[in-house]
Amino acid sequence: MTEADWAERALAEVIDRVAVTRAEVGDRFPLFAAPDTGRWTTTGRGAWTGGFWAGLLWLRALHTGDEVDRAAASACTARLAGWVEADTAARGLIHWYGTALAVGDAGAEGLRERAARACLTALDPELGLVPWGSAFGGPRLVARVDAVPGMVPLLATAGREGAQAAASHLHRHLDLCHADGLPVPALRFEAATGWQPCDDPAPGWSRGRAWLLLAVADALHRPSAAGARAARLEAVAAQLAAARGRTAGQLVPVADEARPDGPLDTSAAAITAVALLKLAAIPGPRSAEYAHRAVAILSRLATGHLSGDGGARPMGMLLDGCYDARRGIAPRHELVWGDFFLALGLACLTGTVDVRAV
Repeated sequence: MTEADWAERALAEVIDRVAVTRAEVGDRFPLFAAPDTGRWTTTGRGAWTGGFWAGLLWLRALHTGDEVDRAAASACTARLAGWVEADTAARGLIHWYGTALAVGDAGAEGLRERAARACLTALDPELGLVPWGSAFGGPRLVARVDAVPGMVPLLATAGREGAQAAASHLHRHLDLCHADGLPVPALRFEAATGWQPCDDPAPGWSRGRAWLLLAVADALHRPSAAGARAARLEAVAAQLAAARGRTAGQLVPVADEARPDGPLDTSAAAITAVALLKLAAIPGPRSAEYAHRAVAILSRLATGHLSGDGGARPMGMLLDGCYDARRGIAPRHELVWGDFFLALGLACLTGTVDVRAV
Protein backbone atom coordinates (compact mmCIF):
# COMPACT_ATOMS: atom_id res chain seq x y z
CA MET A 1 0.00 0.00 0.00
CA THR A 2 1.44 3.38 -1.00
CA GLU A 3 1.49 6.46 1.22
CA ALA A 4 -1.37 7.98 -0.75
CA ASP A 5 -3.45 4.81 -0.38
CA TRP A 6 -3.30 4.50 3.41
CA ALA A 7 -3.60 8.25 3.98
CA GLU A 8 -6.61 8.64 1.69
CA ARG A 9 -8.30 5.58 3.19
CA ALA A 10 -7.74 6.80 6.75
CA LEU A 11 -8.93 10.30 5.89
CA ALA A 12 -12.11 8.91 4.34
CA GLU A 13 -12.80 6.89 7.50
CA VAL A 14 -12.30 9.88 9.79
CA ILE A 15 -14.45 12.08 7.55
CA ASP A 16 -17.21 9.45 7.55
CA ARG A 17 -16.96 9.40 11.35
CA VAL A 18 -17.66 13.15 11.34
CA ALA A 19 -21.04 12.52 9.69
CA VAL A 20 -21.91 9.88 12.30
CA THR A 21 -20.92 12.25 15.09
CA ARG A 22 -22.92 15.12 13.61
CA ALA A 23 -26.05 12.97 13.55
CA GLU A 24 -25.49 11.97 17.17
CA VAL A 25 -24.68 15.32 18.77
CA GLY A 26 -26.99 17.66 16.85
CA ASP A 27 -26.41 21.26 17.97
CA ARG A 28 -24.16 20.24 20.86
CA PHE A 29 -20.38 19.92 20.69
CA PRO A 30 -18.58 16.56 21.04
CA LEU A 31 -15.80 16.40 23.62
CA PHE A 32 -14.72 12.76 24.04
CA ALA A 33 -16.20 9.39 23.10
CA ALA A 34 -16.15 6.04 24.88
CA PRO A 35 -13.72 3.64 23.21
CA ASP A 36 -16.10 0.67 23.36
CA THR A 37 -19.27 2.28 21.99
CA GLY A 38 -18.22 5.53 20.35
CA ARG A 39 -20.88 7.45 22.28
CA TRP A 40 -19.93 11.08 22.82
CA THR A 41 -19.85 13.17 25.96
CA THR A 42 -20.91 16.62 24.76
CA THR A 43 -21.02 20.25 25.83
CA GLY A 44 -23.62 22.88 25.07
CA ARG A 45 -21.29 25.77 24.16
CA GLY A 46 -18.21 23.89 23.02
CA ALA A 47 -15.80 24.79 25.86
CA TRP A 48 -12.19 25.18 24.69
CA THR A 49 -12.61 22.43 22.08
CA GLY A 50 -15.54 23.85 20.10
CA GLY A 51 -13.36 25.16 17.30
CA PHE A 52 -12.02 21.70 16.60
CA TRP A 53 -15.52 20.36 15.98
CA ALA A 54 -16.25 23.24 13.62
CA GLY A 55 -12.89 22.57 11.96
CA LEU A 56 -13.76 18.91 11.47
CA LEU A 57 -17.03 19.90 9.84
CA TRP A 58 -15.14 22.23 7.48
CA LEU A 59 -12.71 19.43 6.65
CA ARG A 60 -15.66 17.22 5.77
CA ALA A 61 -17.13 19.98 3.59
CA LEU A 62 -13.82 20.38 1.76
CA HIS A 63 -13.53 16.62 1.32
CA THR A 64 -17.05 16.04 -0.01
CA GLY A 65 -17.79 19.36 -1.72
CA ASP A 66 -21.39 18.92 -0.52
CA GLU A 67 -23.40 22.08 0.18
CA VAL A 68 -25.20 20.31 3.05
CA ASP A 69 -21.86 19.69 4.72
CA ARG A 70 -20.79 23.28 4.13
CA ALA A 71 -24.03 24.59 5.64
CA ALA A 72 -23.55 22.40 8.72
CA ALA A 73 -19.99 23.69 9.16
CA SER A 74 -21.10 27.29 8.75
CA ALA A 75 -23.91 26.90 11.30
CA CYS A 76 -21.58 25.28 13.83
CA THR A 77 -19.01 28.05 13.41
CA ALA A 78 -21.67 30.67 14.04
CA ARG A 79 -22.38 29.04 17.40
CA LEU A 80 -18.82 29.90 18.50
CA ALA A 81 -19.71 33.62 18.57
CA GLY A 82 -20.52 33.44 22.27
CA TRP A 83 -16.82 33.00 23.01
CA VAL A 84 -15.64 36.22 21.34
CA GLU A 85 -15.75 38.27 24.54
CA ALA A 86 -14.97 35.40 26.93
CA ASP A 87 -12.03 35.98 29.25
CA THR A 88 -9.76 33.20 28.00
CA ALA A 89 -6.75 32.82 25.75
CA ALA A 90 -8.37 29.58 24.59
CA ARG A 91 -10.12 31.83 22.10
CA GLY A 92 -7.07 31.21 19.94
CA LEU A 93 -7.91 27.51 19.73
CA ILE A 94 -11.63 28.19 19.39
CA HIS A 95 -11.68 30.92 16.79
CA TRP A 96 -8.64 30.11 14.70
CA TYR A 97 -9.24 26.40 14.15
CA GLY A 98 -12.99 26.97 13.93
CA THR A 99 -12.63 29.46 11.06
CA ALA A 100 -9.28 28.89 9.27
CA LEU A 101 -10.73 26.31 6.88
CA ALA A 102 -13.92 28.27 6.18
CA VAL A 103 -12.69 29.84 2.95
CA GLY A 104 -15.32 32.10 1.41
CA ASP A 105 -17.71 31.92 4.36
CA ALA A 106 -18.52 35.51 5.24
CA GLY A 107 -19.87 34.65 8.68
CA ALA A 108 -16.74 32.73 9.68
CA GLU A 109 -14.47 35.46 8.35
CA GLY A 110 -16.36 38.11 10.28
CA LEU A 111 -16.22 36.02 13.44
CA ARG A 112 -12.46 35.61 13.05
CA GLU A 113 -12.02 39.36 12.66
CA ARG A 114 -14.08 40.13 15.78
CA ALA A 115 -12.24 37.49 17.80
CA ALA A 116 -8.84 38.81 16.70
CA ARG A 117 -9.75 42.36 17.75
CA ALA A 118 -11.10 41.13 21.10
CA CYS A 119 -7.94 39.14 21.79
CA LEU A 120 -5.79 42.12 20.82
CA THR A 121 -7.68 44.22 23.36
CA ALA A 122 -7.09 41.50 25.97
CA LEU A 123 -3.28 41.68 25.65
CA ASP A 124 -1.79 42.71 29.00
CA PRO A 125 0.97 45.19 28.05
CA GLU A 126 2.85 44.74 31.32
CA LEU A 127 2.89 40.94 31.11
CA GLY A 128 3.37 40.97 27.34
CA LEU A 129 0.74 38.31 26.67
CA VAL A 130 -2.96 37.51 26.61
CA PRO A 131 -3.58 35.87 30.01
CA TRP A 132 -5.24 32.48 30.17
CA GLY A 133 -8.17 34.23 31.85
CA SER A 134 -10.95 33.36 34.25
CA ALA A 135 -13.54 31.77 31.94
CA PHE A 136 -12.76 28.24 33.14
CA GLY A 137 -12.13 29.13 36.79
CA GLY A 138 -8.90 29.43 38.71
CA PRO A 139 -6.47 32.36 38.71
CA ARG A 140 -6.71 34.73 35.78
CA LEU A 141 -3.07 35.74 35.29
CA VAL A 142 -1.77 32.44 33.97
CA ALA A 143 0.50 31.61 31.04
CA ARG A 144 -0.24 28.22 29.49
CA VAL A 145 1.24 26.41 26.54
CA ASP A 146 -2.22 25.79 25.06
CA ALA A 147 -2.80 29.56 25.05
CA VAL A 148 -0.27 30.00 22.22
CA PRO A 149 -1.28 27.84 19.21
CA GLY A 150 -4.20 29.41 17.41
CA MET A 151 -3.69 32.69 19.24
CA VAL A 152 -0.52 33.51 17.26
CA PRO A 153 -2.13 33.27 13.79
CA LEU A 154 -5.39 34.77 15.07
CA LEU A 155 -3.69 37.90 16.43
CA ALA A 156 -1.53 38.11 13.30
CA THR A 157 -4.67 38.75 11.20
CA ALA A 158 -5.31 42.01 13.08
CA GLY A 159 -2.92 44.20 11.11
CA ARG A 160 0.46 45.50 12.23
CA GLU A 161 -0.59 45.92 15.84
CA GLY A 162 -1.95 42.38 15.87
CA ALA A 163 1.29 40.98 14.44
CA GLN A 164 3.28 42.76 17.14
CA ALA A 165 0.94 41.36 19.79
CA ALA A 166 1.30 37.87 18.31
CA ALA A 167 5.10 38.09 18.51
CA SER A 168 4.96 39.39 22.08
CA HIS A 169 2.49 36.69 23.15
CA LEU A 170 4.58 33.94 21.58
CA HIS A 171 8.00 34.99 22.81
CA ARG A 172 6.78 35.77 26.33
CA HIS A 173 5.30 32.29 26.57
CA LEU A 174 8.56 30.80 25.31
CA ASP A 175 10.45 32.82 27.94
CA LEU A 176 8.21 31.35 30.63
CA CYS A 177 7.15 27.94 29.34
CA HIS A 178 10.38 26.83 27.69
CA ALA A 179 12.82 27.81 30.38
CA ASP A 180 16.11 25.93 30.18
CA GLY A 181 14.70 23.94 27.26
CA LEU A 182 12.19 22.09 29.45
CA PRO A 183 8.49 22.73 28.79
CA VAL A 184 6.63 24.17 31.79
CA PRO A 185 2.94 23.79 30.89
CA ALA A 186 1.53 26.57 33.07
CA LEU A 187 2.64 29.40 35.35
CA ARG A 188 0.65 31.92 37.40
CA PHE A 189 1.61 35.51 38.07
CA GLU A 190 1.65 36.74 41.66
CA ALA A 191 2.39 40.35 42.50
CA ALA A 192 4.71 39.46 45.35
CA THR A 193 6.72 36.68 43.73
CA GLY A 194 6.23 37.03 39.98
CA TRP A 195 5.72 33.95 37.79
CA GLN A 196 5.42 30.63 39.61
CA PRO A 197 4.85 27.15 38.09
CA CYS A 198 1.35 25.73 38.45
CA ASP A 199 0.75 22.24 39.76
CA ASP A 200 -1.65 21.47 36.91
CA PRO A 201 -0.85 20.68 34.14
CA ALA A 202 2.38 19.31 35.53
CA PRO A 203 5.71 18.94 33.73
CA GLY A 204 5.64 15.78 31.63
CA TRP A 205 2.15 16.50 30.27
CA SER A 206 2.04 14.97 26.80
CA ARG A 207 0.48 17.97 25.06
CA GLY A 208 2.91 20.49 26.57
CA ARG A 209 5.64 19.98 23.95
CA ALA A 210 3.09 19.41 21.20
CA TRP A 211 1.26 22.71 21.74
CA LEU A 212 4.51 24.68 21.92
CA LEU A 213 5.87 23.03 18.78
CA LEU A 214 2.67 23.86 16.91
CA ALA A 215 2.78 27.49 18.06
CA VAL A 216 6.38 27.89 16.93
CA ALA A 217 5.60 26.29 13.56
CA ASP A 218 2.64 28.65 13.14
CA ALA A 219 4.83 31.68 13.78
CA LEU A 220 7.57 30.58 11.39
CA HIS A 221 5.00 30.70 8.59
CA ARG A 222 4.14 34.27 9.58
CA PRO A 223 7.32 36.39 9.69
CA SER A 224 5.47 39.34 11.22
CA ALA A 225 4.38 37.14 14.14
CA ALA A 226 7.83 35.64 14.53
CA GLY A 227 9.26 39.10 15.07
CA ALA A 228 12.98 39.60 14.64
CA ARG A 229 13.77 36.33 16.39
CA ALA A 230 13.08 33.69 13.74
CA ALA A 231 16.43 32.03 14.48
CA ARG A 232 15.30 31.51 18.05
CA LEU A 233 12.10 29.85 16.86
CA GLU A 234 14.00 27.53 14.52
CA ALA A 235 16.24 26.45 17.40
CA VAL A 236 13.29 25.92 19.75
CA ALA A 237 11.47 23.90 17.07
CA ALA A 238 14.49 21.65 16.58
CA GLN A 239 14.81 21.16 20.32
CA LEU A 240 11.13 20.36 20.85
CA ALA A 241 11.02 18.00 17.87
CA ALA A 242 14.10 16.15 19.09
CA ALA A 243 12.68 15.89 22.60
CA ARG A 244 9.49 14.42 21.23
CA GLY A 245 11.52 11.76 19.50
CA ARG A 246 13.19 10.81 22.76
CA THR A 247 10.03 10.65 24.85
CA ALA A 248 9.74 6.99 25.73
CA GLY A 249 11.14 6.30 22.28
CA GLN A 250 7.61 6.36 20.93
CA LEU A 251 5.82 7.91 18.00
CA VAL A 252 2.80 8.11 20.31
CA PRO A 253 3.83 9.53 23.70
CA VAL A 254 2.57 8.55 27.12
CA ALA A 255 0.04 11.00 28.51
CA ASP A 256 2.15 11.67 31.61
CA GLU A 257 5.91 11.15 31.56
CA ALA A 258 5.78 10.56 35.33
CA ARG A 259 3.72 7.44 34.57
CA PRO A 260 5.64 5.62 31.82
CA ASP A 261 3.32 2.61 32.13
CA GLY A 262 0.21 4.77 31.97
CA PRO A 263 -2.07 5.55 29.03
CA LEU A 264 -0.85 6.94 25.72
CA ASP A 265 -2.06 10.18 24.16
CA THR A 266 -2.71 9.94 20.44
CA SER A 267 -4.00 13.52 20.42
CA ALA A 268 -0.53 14.79 21.36
CA ALA A 269 0.92 12.71 18.53
CA ALA A 270 -1.57 14.15 16.02
CA ILE A 271 -0.82 17.73 17.09
CA THR A 272 2.90 17.00 16.75
CA ALA A 273 2.44 15.54 13.26
CA VAL A 274 0.69 18.70 12.03
CA ALA A 275 3.39 20.88 13.60
CA LEU A 276 6.08 18.81 11.87
CA LEU A 277 4.29 19.09 8.52
CA LYS A 278 4.26 22.86 8.96
CA LEU A 279 7.99 22.85 9.75
CA ALA A 280 8.68 20.55 6.79
CA ALA A 281 7.06 23.11 4.47
CA ILE A 282 9.78 25.62 5.37
CA PRO A 283 12.95 25.01 3.31
CA GLY A 284 15.86 24.17 5.55
CA PRO A 285 18.33 21.47 6.62
CA ARG A 286 15.76 19.70 8.80
CA SER A 287 12.73 19.85 6.50
CA ALA A 288 13.13 16.30 5.19
CA GLU A 289 13.61 14.97 8.72
CA TYR A 290 10.46 16.77 9.90
CA ALA A 291 8.46 15.41 6.96
CA HIS A 292 9.66 11.86 7.53
CA ARG A 293 8.69 11.93 11.19
CA ALA A 294 5.31 13.52 10.49
CA VAL A 295 4.44 10.78 8.02
CA ALA A 296 5.65 8.10 10.44
CA ILE A 297 3.38 9.46 13.19
CA LEU A 298 0.34 9.75 10.93
CA SER A 299 0.94 6.25 9.61
CA ARG A 300 1.15 4.87 13.14
CA LEU A 301 -2.08 6.60 14.13
CA ALA A 302 -3.89 5.48 10.98
CA THR A 303 -2.78 1.84 11.14
CA GLY A 304 -2.49 1.28 14.88
CA HIS A 305 -5.05 3.48 16.63
CA LEU A 306 -7.95 4.04 14.23
CA SER A 307 -11.03 1.92 14.86
CA GLY A 308 -11.83 -0.50 12.05
CA ASP A 309 -14.82 -2.41 10.77
CA GLY A 310 -16.66 -4.72 13.13
CA GLY A 311 -17.98 -4.51 16.69
CA ALA A 312 -20.29 -2.01 18.32
CA ARG A 313 -18.17 1.07 17.77
CA PRO A 314 -18.04 3.08 14.53
CA MET A 315 -15.11 3.15 12.15
CA GLY A 316 -12.78 6.12 12.01
CA MET A 317 -12.36 6.78 15.74
CA LEU A 318 -8.88 7.87 16.82
CA LEU A 319 -8.56 5.79 19.96
CA ASP A 320 -6.08 6.00 22.86
CA GLY A 321 -6.37 9.71 23.44
CA CYS A 322 -6.07 10.86 27.03
CA TYR A 323 -8.00 13.89 28.27
CA ASP A 324 -6.53 13.97 31.81
CA ALA A 325 -4.34 11.12 33.04
CA ARG A 326 -3.93 12.37 36.59
CA ARG A 327 -7.66 12.69 37.19
CA GLY A 328 -8.52 9.58 35.19
CA ILE A 329 -10.82 11.55 32.85
CA ALA A 330 -11.27 9.88 29.45
CA PRO A 331 -7.87 8.13 29.62
CA ARG A 332 -8.22 5.92 26.53
CA HIS A 333 -10.87 7.71 24.55
CA GLU A 334 -11.54 9.35 21.23
CA LEU A 335 -10.95 13.09 21.65
CA VAL A 336 -12.43 15.67 19.30
CA TRP A 337 -9.16 17.61 18.96
CA GLY A 338 -7.28 14.37 18.31
CA ASP A 339 -9.68 13.61 15.46
CA PHE A 340 -9.25 17.14 14.13
CA PHE A 341 -5.46 17.12 14.02
CA LEU A 342 -5.36 13.61 12.56
CA ALA A 343 -7.82 14.64 9.85
CA LEU A 344 -5.92 17.86 9.23
CA GLY A 345 -2.61 16.04 8.95
CA LEU A 346 -4.04 13.49 6.54
CA ALA A 347 -5.75 16.22 4.50
CA CYS A 348 -2.43 18.05 4.19
CA LEU A 349 -0.64 14.83 3.26
CA THR A 350 -3.15 14.03 0.51
CA GLY A 351 -3.28 17.58 -0.88
CA THR A 352 -6.79 18.51 0.25
CA VAL A 353 -5.47 21.32 2.49
CA ASP A 354 -2.37 23.51 2.33
CA VAL A 355 -0.71 23.11 5.73
CA ARG A 356 0.60 26.68 5.55
CA ALA A 357 -2.93 28.11 5.54
CA VAL A 358 -4.22 26.61 8.79
